[in-house]
Amino acid sequence: MAGETVITVVGNLVDDPELRFTPSGAAVANFRIASTPRTFDKNTNEWVDGEGLFLSCAIWRQAAENVAESLQKGMRVVVQGRLKQRSYETREGEKRTVYELDVEEVGPSLKYATAKVTRTTRQGGGGGYSGGGNQGGGAPQQRSGGDDPWATPAPSSAGQGRGGSGGSAPQGGQDPWGAPGAGSDEPPF
Repeated sequence: MAGETVITVVGNLVDDPELRFTPSGAAVANFRIASTPRTFDKNTNEWVDGEGLFLSCAIWRQAAENVAESLQKGMRVVVQGRLKQRSYETREGEKRTVYELDVEEVGPSLKYATAKVTRTTRQGGGGGYSGGGNQGGGAPQQRSGGDDPWATPAPSSAGQGRGGSGGSAPQGGQDPWGAPGAGSDEPPF
């Protein structure tokens, strides 16, 4: 949406994600991340931690369930979402302002760790790849192994010659970025 502040934050989970469900059944996971800048002090020849940024985050629906199942306290994560400001008044009459992140994407940081990704079955409509027209939020549609783009290998380049560098369109549904031997060494633009 126009005018929203989209940010990416790298930090560590302060606590385990807390999974809840709305009365209508929508899942929401709440968690906090801490992002602490580090600078090298040349005078002392040591790394120095700066002021930590703590952000409350919320992610919805299937992604919320995935977060609750996959992430835990202490993990380093990369989070992208819309920064929101909310003002409220405490019971004592003090006015407060908090900043929160409505998360769109989240994943483990692979800078100091490894991860094994397991694809989940889609649970209904929304954007992105849909499992064969299941847009109404009904029962998830099981996909056969041949239809799943994550399970099929890249197209074979057997019997296909190298294309020229004249900027022509790929032939026969070739993927010029993924199929070995397709096109030239130059990008198709």
